[in-house]
Amino acid sequence: MRRHLIAAAALLLTLAGCSSTAPEADQAPASTPVITTDQADFFAAHDLDGMDGTQIVDHLDRVPVTERPTDLMASVRADQLVLADGEQEIAVPLGEDRFYLSVAPYVDQTHECYYHSLTTCRGELDNEDIGVRIIDETGEVLVDEHVTTFDNGFVGFWLPRDVEGTIEVTHDGLTGQSNFSTSKEGATCLTTLQLGT
Repeated sequence: MRRHLIAAAALLLTLAGCSSTAPEADQAPASTPVITTDQADFFAAHDLDGMDGTQIVDHLDRVPVTERPTDLMASVRADQLVLADGEQEIAVPLGEDRFYLSVAPYVDQTHECYYHSLTTCRGELDNEDIGVRIIDETGEVLVDEHVTTFDNGFVGFWLPRDVEGTIEVTHDGLTGQSNFSTSKEGATCLTTLQLGT
């Protein structure tokens, strides 16, 4: 029992906050478990029942900061969403053809991040209107729109897998640009895009 509690505590520390650790190059992807009754109970307990991985990501990233669950960690990886509550960990697949990239542009302050945490990550520019243009390495425009950042200061985009390119953000006369990659080793949390004149 004590070993399980130590393992659960270590897991929560790993998932807490924004993860700034890049994956090991030879790290094998975690297998996706079949949903059991216990896992179904887990989803119901956290008001996530009936949702697939994509829906959970979209839902949790948009929850107002003051209403975020304090007993749930949710870490977005390239191919799966890892959910944990200190007692149980579940890996939910995110599909083979899409990659969730969460972007927190900033002016003055930011933080290191690699895997986006849907329940703890915070960006500087919350509830702000921004222009976003995402272009892949071939010059194809993947996103070109004006959006409002979520209450957590991020805005998320579902992009094709295995592409690289640039993201340009404009806000209140300021502009910034950053590279991105949606490979299996790619970061799901982009916090290095600084806006300036």
